[in-house]
Amino acid sequence: MTEHVRTARRGRLALVELHRPEALNALTHDMVRAIAAALADAEPDPSVATIAIVGTGDRGLCAGGDVVGLRTDVQERGGAGARAFWRDEYALNAAIARARTPVVAIQHGIVLGGGVGISAHASHRVVTESTRIGFPEVTIGFVPDVGASWLLSRAPGELGTRVALTGEHVGPADAILLGLSDAFTPDARIPDLLEALTSTDADEAIATVAAAPPAGQLATVRELVDDAFAGDDLGAILERLASAGEEGAVLAATIGRRSPTALAVTLASLRRAAQLPTLERALEQEYRVSSHVSLLPDFAEGIRAQLVDKDRSPRWQPATIDQVSNAMVESCFAPAPDGDLHLPEETA
Repeated sequence: MTEHVRTARRGRLALVELHRPEALNALTHDMVRAIAAALADAEPDPSVATIAIVGTGDRGLCAGGDVVGLRTDVQERGGAGARAFWRDEYALNAAIARARTPVVAIQHGIVLGGGVGISAHASHRVVTESTRIGFPEVTIGFVPDVGASWLLSRAPGELGTRVALTGEHVGPADAILLGLSDAFTPDARIPDLLEALTSTDADEAIATVAAAPPAGQLATVRELVDDAFAGDDLGAILERLASAGEEGAVLAATIGRRSPTALAVTLASLRRAAQLPTLERALEQEYRVSSHVSLLPDFAEGIRAQLVDKDRSPRWQPATIDQVSNAMVESCFAPAPDGDLHLPEETA
């Protein structure tokens, strides 16, 4: 068991705590394995009524995967280690979703990418006033994964498409609206919730601390979003945004700074996931996409610009959306270089 994942039993509660606060609890491969082991240990135990996933520190549950390490693996070893990480991570996402023991995820503070993957598939998802949740992958030349294509393609209207293509973070009310979260409680009540879970079932415990979240923003722009983000043509989406007044222009400018290749593949991934029957099938598709996109120039370059050199000036290849061909997008959905991911069918 890695030192970065701590487990404890408190009455009827099995607590799984991410403990890497210096890195905003970003997931390493060892952490993924440890969380999966903790879940497998707690779930069949009849004395455990609830499993809770929490993050150490007040900054957030989890800032996602340790993508700097994945970049190094891609550059130095051809990505075999990165693909092994994604195999185990996506299997963990599916295991959380199909767990028969209720899983309560505390989505406080920063919850990004892989952090959404270990929380938004839980049976009970609790946000707080500090929550900032999102999928920033297109800002680093990558594509939303960990089941994001499944979750966002099932959000109301085209709100999920907007979140995927902008890479923006949203607050608690919008997280609930998107279907990434269920209930709100103030940060100060999280200890009370965990204490209640030691002796009370998840629904009742959450009800004792639940409150109305602060107003969100996405519901007020549904008409614009549903109109502008419809369809499979990324260029047409940007054109509609550019002609949709100041708010649309701001969104178009935001998207215009993202990796053109990542944007095109992301849109295709969402549209294809909308037609898939289960989360498992969507994760298997995402494995193909992650395996291929990570080998493209934008993955290493985006992480360099955002997280290594931090100059925030990525040099995307290709540089514009109209240079991304249909064949380039299609190639990202081909079988993975070292074989596809196969997850068990969802259990009833």
